[in-house]
Amino acid sequence: MIKSWKNSNVFVTGCNGLLGSWLVKYLLDNGANVIGLLRDELPNSNLDQLGLCEKITSVRGDLQDYSLLRRIMSEYEVGFVFHLAAQTLVTVANTDPRSTFETNIRGTWNILEVARQTKSLKGIIVASSDKAYGEKCKLPYHETDSLEGSHPYDVSKSCADLIAQSYYKTYKVPVCVTRCANLYGGGDLNFSRIIPGTIRSAFYNERPIIRSDGKFLRDYFYVEDAVLAMLNLAEYMKNKLVLGEAFNFSSGVHLNVVDLVERILRLMGKKIKSVVLNKAHNEIRDQYLSIKKANNLLKWHPCFDIHVGLKRTIEWYMTYFVTREGR
Repeated sequence: MIKSWKNSNVFVTGCNGLLGSWLVKYLLDNGANVIGLLRDELPNSNLDQLGLCEKITSVRGDLQDYSLLRRIMSEYEVGFVFHLAAQTLVTVANTDPRSTFETNIRGTWNILEVARQTKSLKGIIVASSDKAYGEKCKLPYHETDSLEGSHPYDVSKSCADLIAQSYYKTYKVPVCVTRCANLYGGGDLNFSRIIPGTIRSAFYNERPIIRSDGKFLRDYFYVEDAVLAMLNLAEYMKNKLVLGEAFNFSSGVHLNVVDLVERILRLMGKKIKSVVLNKAHNEIRDQYLSIKKANNLLKWHPCFDIHVGLKRTIEWYMTYFVTREGR
């Protein structure tokens, strides 16, 4: 297993996404050679804002291009893979399930099949989601719970998660799976999501929109904590008790949507009342994770509480709105 990232060849799918961009920063800061798969050009992405685009080897392409993935892994003698690329929006999945299944399921088996045939590979981490569990009566979710997604996005993550585990159990591909809570942080430009959407509304003195009834319970997990969790997991993959396993990662604190929005508004010094639409469909109502397994096996604990995480996130968007949107 890689003990130091210095001069390691690391392949990151979804490198210009929220989690991917922060992971790339940490890897580069620790001396890794990063190869990033980019499907679309996102000029305002966090990868661009962090000034990282010129510091990595960028390959334009799609997870469904099996030949391209084989070329990347072979040509760059990849030692470690972080598979983060996915279609992550629940509303998009409900509208276009086929593309979601193609990306999240087929894309995952493609990268795992290529990994299986790559002699230089030392490890691969596949990003699943808390949504993979589906809706449960008993909370919090534990890693021993069955994966029972019902709606398109949830099902896509359940399938990808199980496929990843099967590649370890059948072929001994050195893989682990992460099931993170709802990620947030600077760099998420999907303003339909509650945290960036609320910050943007408050910045422009508009009323934040809550699509649900505001009572849905969720874990909210700061993105830099998620990066540290993944890097920590990578270091522990030499342990036979860890290899092939799935791990929950979250802040360990859950909030309902109304409370979350109110926290953001207080931090921004805004006295604005949110609009509750109560129109959310095909979404799990309450979900939060147990992180005891990661505490025990990986000696991992979150570093950023919700107050610090939200404050850092708000600061990122303040800079973004001023510099990119002319305010």
